[in-house]
Amino acid sequence: MRYLLEIAFKGTRYHGWQIQHNALSVQEVVNEKLSILLGENIETLGCGRTDTGVHATSYFVHFDVAKKLDEEKHIFKLNQILPDDIAAYQLKEVHTEFNARFDATSRTYEYHITHQPNPFITDTAWYQYGSLDLAAMNEAAKLLIGKKDFECFSKVHTQVNNFICDITEAYWKQENEKVIFTITANRFLRNMVRAIVGTLVEVGRGKLQPEDMQRILDSKDRSSAGQSVPAHGLFLTKIIYP
Repeated sequence: MRYLLEIAFKGTRYHGWQIQHNALSVQEVVNEKLSILLGENIETLGCGRTDTGVHATSYFVHFDVAKKLDEEKHIFKLNQILPDDIAAYQLKEVHTEFNARFDATSRTYEYHITHQPNPFITDTAWYQYGSLDLAAMNEAAKLLIGKKDFECFSKVHTQVNNFICDITEAYWKQENEKVIFTITANRFLRNMVRAIVGTLVEVGRGKLQPEDMQRILDSKDRSSAGQSVPAHGLFLTKIIYP
C-alpha cells in the first residue's frame, strides 16, 4: 500500500531534505522514525529537493508499507517520536502509481526578509539593514510571470533537460516587520528562487532598474543576475496535486 504524508520542518540543522552520506537530512530522520513506528524498512520519496537550511511549512512524501494504517493514530504516534523541528500533519492512502515528486503540478515558495534585528526569527528570516523599494521590486517581479527560460537564475552545471518554467505568481508584500516574496511555478531550477530574490533585492536597493529584469532573462547568463540570498529565509509553503 502507498501512503502520502504531509510534514513541516525547520531546516536549520539539516543539510536539506535528501539523504546525504556525511550529513544529517530531513529524509534520513523521517525514514528512521517511520521504520521504527511501522516495524519495517520505510523509504520515502519527497516532493522535491531543498537546500541546507531551507524550511517547509508543507512538504509531501510518499512511501510503501505492507499493511493498512490507521491514519489518525499513526500521525499521533509519529509526532511522539519525531524531533521538535519536524511535524507530521496528515496521512492518506493513495493509488500505488502516485508519485509525490512527479505528480505535483505546482509549488509555492516564500522568502522572508526582516529590517529589524530579532533574535526570535534569526533562523527563519534574512536581516537586511535599510528599506527596500517594494513597488520597484513588484514591477520587476511581474516580468517573471509566464512560461520562460530561467537559465540566468539556475545553478551552473545542473543536470536538467531544459530551463523552461511556468511562473504563475511572483510578488512582494509587507507583513509587520518583514517583507515576504511569494512565487509559484510548475517547477523550479536549483537555486532559482534564491537567485531571483537576490536580483530583486538589487532592484529594491536601486542598483538595478525594474526593466533590467528582461535584459537579465534574455542573457541566459547566471553572472548577469544578482547573488543568491542565504537559504535560511526560504520556505516551501504549498504543493498542488491534481
